[in-house]
Order: sequence, then C-alpha cells, then structure tokens
Amino acid sequence: MSLSDIFTIAGSAATAQTIRLNTIASNMANAESAGTTAGDAYKARKPVFSLVFDDQLRSMDASSSSIGKVMVSEIMEIAASNEDRRYMPDHPLSDVDGYVFFPKVNMIGEMADMMSASRSYQSSVELMSTAKKMQQRLLALGQ
Repeated sequence: MSLSDIFTIAGSAATAQTIRLNTIASNMANAESAGTTAGDAYKARKPVFSLVFDDQLRSMDASSSSIGKVMVSEIMEIAASNEDRRYMPDHPLSDVDGYVFFPKVNMIGEMADMMSASRSYQSSVELMSTAKKMQQRLLALGQ
C-alpha cells in the first residue's frame, strides 16, 4: 500500500462522514416540522455505508490486495414506529380532529451520532495529515 492509497481511503471516509453529518443536521433541523398526516411528517434519514474495492488493482495482480473505499450507497428514511401526534386544533396544519403529526427524531441519539461522525471525520483528517508529513520527510531524506 502506497501513501497515495492512504489519501484515497482516508478521503473517502471523510467524505462519507460529511454526508453522515449533513443527514444528522437535516434530522435535527426538521425535528419540529409538522405534517397534516403521518405520511406527510418528516422522516429521519440515515446514510448506509458500503465498502467498494478498486477493481483496477484487483485485475492487475491476483496477489495484490485491492484498495477499499468507503461510499454512501443510499440514504434511507427511517420509518417511525409510532407517530408523534399532538392535539393542536389552532395549528394551520391540523387535521379535522385537531391533530398535527411531528417526526420521531431522537435528539439525544442524533447528538451522540453527530459526536461519533465528527470524531471519525477528525481521525480521517489526522491520518491524511500524518501521511503528508511522512511524504515530506521522505523527500527531505534526499537532500
């Protein structure tokens, strides 16, 4: 594995964590957005990560290990088991019975997920920084 492969792997991981942070921010921002029905209410979203191998490296040499990249294969909507139905007859989006539907977003879970994603992102950036320093030291050896 070369140092450039490290940048590829860490860069794909940082990109995936950025998408994860964006979906968390979307979930938190829409936690209090109302809907007229349970189907209209916002549904929390979660990214699905997958590992994709570089096919070019695999075809070059069967004994060489292929480089894996982290990709976001899809962003799933999480269906709430119980809708959050609130009685608000004066709300403009209330139904005929006076109920308004809100998304089931667990704010504590989203905050914990956000901390995990930001730490993973930070680890990827530190890994790229360390690899950059190693390349600079290798170049300095020749002077």
